[in-house]
Amino acid sequence: MAKWFQRIKKGIETSTSEKKEPPDGLWTKCQKCKKLILTKDLRENNFVCDKCNFHFRINSAEYFQILFDEDQSHELFGNIYPVDILGFKDVKTYEERLQDAQKKTGLADAIRVGVGKVNGFDLVVGCMDFDFIGGSMGSVVGEKIARAVDYCVAHRIPLLIISKSGGARMMESAFSLMQMAKTAAKLTQLAEARIPYFSLMTDPTTGGVTASFAMLGDINMAEPGALIGFAGPRVIKETIKKDLPEGFQTAEFLLEHGFLDFIVDRKELKTRITELLLLFSK
Repeated sequence: MAKWFQRIKKGIETSTSEKKEPPDGLWTKCQKCKKLILTKDLRENNFVCDKCNFHFRINSAEYFQILFDEDQSHELFGNIYPVDILGFKDVKTYEERLQDAQKKTGLADAIRVGVGKVNGFDLVVGCMDFDFIGGSMGSVVGEKIARAVDYCVAHRIPLLIISKSGGARMMESAFSLMQMAKTAAKLTQLAEARIPYFSLMTDPTTGGVTASFAMLGDINMAEPGALIGFAGPRVIKETIKKDLPEGFQTAEFLLEHGFLDFIVDRKELKTRITELLLLFSK
């Protein structure tokens, strides 16, 4: 028998300083099935687990790369920045939170709007970034969506909004709540102009975002397993004094009860959007 796998010398030890650790970020553990995945492979698979199909949370940069032809797009309204109108302060001032989020993400606020081609079709995409204060909806989010609608009407281009949000931004108080009415009113103008609006809900889509533009699409779709709802399950349970059904507020539950048109796998997203653009263009 070959002795390749037999230890010839006894007592061989490796000191802690000589042990080699894998580089940080090389592997990613699936939150659902716990499989270890090479981060490089995960990225090539659009951040979807190849074992259980769990969809990892991604942000606007990744969605733009998936959707736009050759990852070519032009950012719109990138010069709009939030301000601390109320002088809000909790543990930190709102201004400090904004500066920290902008430094961390490289973004101006929690939504980025881009225009480009999707398999040759023009499309405006507004995508929320959860890493920016939980994807919360403040005045800038509402303003960018409003301007995106104006741009779509002026250029006769369909609109896709990808929602990923914890809801309204508490640091802006009533100003953030006003964005619910503002975005709903602007989307009415888009409908009157007979220009398609598609809404993609991803994990999580909650609060005022769900109660406004996220549920107003001509086509409402979601990624598999996405949490979608207004209030949290605990609040609802305490309000109605009843146990909630299993899988409550998941995309699959909402599809079954008629709140969604379909669920789309991220690997098929560009194809499905192209089909919708082709269908509505006729």
